[in-house]
Amino acid sequence: MIVVTGATGNIGRPLVQSLTAAGEEVRAVSRRGPFAGDLSDVSTMRPAFEGASAVFLLLPGDFRGPLEPMLASAGEAGVARVVLLSSQGVGTGRHPAFFEEAVQGSGLQWTVLRPAGFASNAFQWAESVRSAREVVAPFGDVALPVIDPSDIAEVAAAALLDNAHAGRTYELTGPSLVTPRDQAAAIGEALGEPVRFVPQTREEARSLLLGFMPPEIADSTLDILGAPVPAEQRVSPDVAQVLGRPPRPFTEWAARNAVAFK
Repeated sequence: MIVVTGATGNIGRPLVQSLTAAGEEVRAVSRRGPFAGDLSDVSTMRPAFEGASAVFLLLPGDFRGPLEPMLASAGEAGVARVVLLSSQGVGTGRHPAFFEEAVQGSGLQWTVLRPAGFASNAFQWAESVRSAREVVAPFGDVALPVIDPSDIAEVAAAALLDNAHAGRTYELTGPSLVTPRDQAAAIGEALGEPVRFVPQTREEARSLLLGFMPPEIADSTLDILGAPVPAEQRVSPDVAQVLGRPPRPFTEWAARNAVAFK
């Protein structure tokens, strides 16, 4: 059996589907799902680990650690393998590496996934697209290799099912660089009508981000969006190497999720 945390999110849902399609028994864990568990409280996770051979760890944004007690509890329950959803920012030095280090020092088989920005972050524009057919965002012409969460889920499934991925760290990106202006155009194409791009200042964007993230995370996020280092604009071959096919482009994500913007 495989435990999937964050099972109701943009990665967890397709991951559960992929594992189930592969014939695996899955225990889908979320804070308010049928099998409730909170990664900040080890006692709530111990029942989830019982009988499991592998765990997908998607840490909530408010998780501050430490992660070691959770990993020790998983190992004591018989879990042998853990796949951690980390971030591209660990590889570029923008984010701390202590969660990756905890997994790597846990004594369990491990795989680390470092995705770039998610294509699904475009859902933040859904309301303005529905009401005014416009996307409001900063840094309209700065391009990044955003990744479809479904591709992250498929790579995670491969890592959970195959020992060949043990001890590997994968950088996960989309197939090409895409700007917010490009994303607005792709959403418009999916809808069959134009979507206007409206530039936003960094200060305006920061004010909105502070509504749901700490100042240091907001500033780091804006630094990546506005002044990415070369590593953050690199298109990685890892999705294709793991899955045997290219990663999905943003246009495909937009077409698949067009109903959210109608």
